Amino acid sequence: MYEASDRADLSEKPAPPNWILQHPAYQQMKNLEVGDSAQVHAAFLVYMDLTEVRRWKDVSCVKSSELEVVLLEGREKEGSPVHTVLPLPAHQSLSHRSIRHVLDRGCPMLLCAVASDSTLVYQRMTDGLVTPDPPAGPFQDLGRRQHRKRRQQH
Repeated sequence: MYEASDRADLSEKPAPPNWILQHPAYQQMKNLEVGDSAQVHAAFLVYMDLTEVRRWKDVSCVKSSELEVVLLEGREKEGSPVHTVLPLPAHQSLSHRSIRHVLDRGCPMLLCAVASDSTLVYQRMTDGLVTPDPPAGPFQDLGRRQHRKRRQQH
């Protein structure tokens, strides 16, 4: 049985340190001196997803001085091209200038929105508009018929 003095000893133990703050990759990101702690935290969560879950190779963090953000660079698999990932807290917005700056880096680009519950949503960023596959379903034919009728009326 524990005595009162034993219980006191247990309750006085210091809380364990936050492992994220101790992680070497997080320390490296902090040393980039970006200044936006929410973006650094988002970058670390994306880093962990890329390295531990998706098993990307050669993942490193770099500072974008112009945008004051941490960017991640890595390869989906050995020998594949380097991708740049822009981790962004979901509440933050991006300006057109910021997007243009990131795309001008020249390598394939991903935007990763990081929600407050740590949900990650990846989007491929491209230079310009990308034509999606046409939607499937019965409404497709109806839309074509209506479009033809409108053209014939003019």
